[in-house]
Amino acid sequence: MPESDDDFQTAFWAAKHALATANAAAFAHHGIHEGQQFVLRQLWAEDGLAPGEIARRLGLATPTITRAATRMEAAGLLRREPHPTDRRLVRLLLTPRGRDLEQRIEAETAAIADRAMATITPADRRSFVRILRELKRNLETG
Repeated sequence: MPESDDDFQTAFWAAKHALATANAAAFAHHGIHEGQQFVLRQLWAEDGLAPGEIARRLGLATPTITRAATRMEAAGLLRREPHPTDRRLVRLLLTPRGRDLEQRIEAETAAIADRAMATITPADRRSFVRILRELKRNLETG
């Protein structure tokens, strides 16, 4: 079936795939897998969160964050520590290596966004982000 100009699913998937590929290339030399930058961003803002809290903030399932945390711990980006008030929980804490990557990862993320939006006007960028948020809300409320 040929691709049409209004084929939302194909265009969105292709853009999402291109973004994931660019992120993977930019972050791989830091030992970060695509998607883990969002976990790091939560911890850079508030270190010591439980996996369930990060999952809630990102709209993901807790086991997804737990698996990511296991890989990130093995890469030396974070460590687990028992929660101080609830022994059933753990807190995820950045290691010095994880903390030290903040400025580099944020700069690379901004560069990728700038590259992706290079030919789009600032007004259209704001509209695009607003539309993406609206798409998410529409799909969540179903």
